[in-house]
Order: sequence, then structure tokens, then C-alpha cells
Amino acid sequence: MSVRGWLLLGAMSIIWGIPYLLIKIAVEGVSVPVLVLARTAVGAAVLLPLVMSRAAWAPVLRHWRPVLAFAFFEIIAAWFLLTDAERRLSSSLTGLLIATAPIIAAVLDRLTGGERLSAKRITGLGIGLSGVAVLAGPGLTGGHGWPIAEVLLVATCYAIAPLIAARYLGEVPTLPLTAACLSLAALIYTAPALLTWPDQMPSRNVLLALTALAVICTALAFVVFFALIREVGGARALVFTYVNPAVALAAGVVVLGEPLTVYNVAGLALILAGSILATRTSRDPEPDLEAEVSRAGPR
Repeated sequence: MSVRGWLLLGAMSIIWGIPYLLIKIAVEGVSVPVLVLARTAVGAAVLLPLVMSRAAWAPVLRHWRPVLAFAFFEIIAAWFLLTDAERRLSSSLTGLLIATAPIIAAVLDRLTGGERLSAKRITGLGIGLSGVAVLAGPGLTGGHGWPIAEVLLVATCYAIAPLIAARYLGEVPTLPLTAACLSLAALIYTAPALLTWPDQMPSRNVLLALTALAVICTALAFVVFFALIREVGGARALVFTYVNPAVALAAGVVVLGEPLTVYNVAGLALILAGSILATRTSRDPEPDLEAEVSRAGPR
């Protein structure tokens, strides 16, 4: 792999590994609807000028029903649940639990008529679920049952959205799809955000976190991801998705002083091992650019 490829891979590992840290900082100063609105509105404002041609929007309009479904699961529902959960959970635990999305996706794909699960993939599912149990166990006994359920619902949303994209949105370019989804979410969250608008200006740290979530972790992420796939190919590009949970864990521990427990380390190892086994097939073709961007999704 070239130096440029390694740099882009490292950038994506960080860009989609730190949203949980930034959400944890931002949610201390603004309500959940305000945070989601800020992230979606700014992200849409950055992406919309990049897709001004009428031809780029035609596929979005032709497939408006699956676009709405994709937007609901990938952004509208997922980001609300994720942000609300982080009001009570640490950013590191949240990032680790989200890593179960590939495992859930493998199960949903099979239940909806997808590829049969081999013995290796079933073993991976079992290993990954044991990692969830290791992570969730202490939280359930500590009264955090609902926030943990919220994060697992987010992981389920992140598993459903790529299935919709792969089956119904293959003809829709990713940039207009993402811009449309962010714009729709911003419209939906405008009224709830205005009703819960903060009485005073949030702190500088909160404003910086909101800006970074929207510009870096949402809009810029797709530009970098396109460059990464063109540089190293779709299969290699997705390696960063296995690094994101470790980045989320390290960011929470180093920046916020969240505890590094044996449960976190063990759960991370089990979930990553299970994800690799559960999602690996012996006859996967080289993924195309649009499909892989949709699969990784905005985080």
C-alpha cells in the first residue's frame, strides 16, 4: 500500500472513531435535538454545493422511498438514540457496542434471504455476541439497561441501512444520497431543536465538538473515504472499520479520563474477532465504490 493510502486509512480510522467522544462533549451543553440538528444542517450545507447538477439528483428522486427508509435508519433514528444514550454512557463503551453492527447485519441479511451462514460465520456471531455480553454485563447491573439498549438499537439501524442501500439504492450516487438524507433530517429536527434551544451560548468546547461532528465526521469523511477507496480499493479500504472501536476506546480514556477496564479490552477483542469471522466469505467480489460508501455509512 502506498504512503498516501496509509495516510488516508489512518485518517478514516480517526474520523469515524472520534464521533462518540465529540457527542459526549457536545451533549453536555445542548439537547439531543439541537445536537442532531447542528450536525445534519452543517453537514448538508457543506455537501449540497458539491451536488448542484440536476442529473445528480435524478436517481435520488426516482428512488425516494428507499432513500427515506435509508435516512430514517442511518441518521434520523440512529443519531437521536446514539446521542441520548451518551447522556448516560461513556463514549468508549458506546463506540465498542456500535462495533456489533456488522454482526447484526450478517444475521439480518440471512433472515431476509441473503447468503447462508457457514459454520465459520456462525462461530463469529457467537464470539461477537459473547463480546456484547462482556461489555453490557456491568452496565446492566449498574442501572444502564436502557442506554445500552439504545446503542444496540443504533447498531441495528446501522445494520439495516446498508441492506437497504445495497438492495435498492445501487443506482444512487453517494454524495447526493448523503446530502438528501442530511437535509431531510435537518428539516425534521428543526422544530424539536427550537423547542429545546439552550438559554445561553454553549461553551467553546461544545461548539467545537458540534462543528467537528458536522464538518469532519460527516461531510469531510465522505470526501476522504472516496479518495481512500480510489487509492487502495474497496476491500482494503474497509479495514479501518475494525480500527474505529479501538480509536473510540482510546479517545474516551485519554481525553475524557474514562476508565479502561478488562471488560472493555476483552469485549473489544471478542467483537472484532467475531465481526471478522461473521462478515468474511470465501467468494466476495471486489466491492464497488458506491456500495462500500453506503455500507460504511455516515457515523
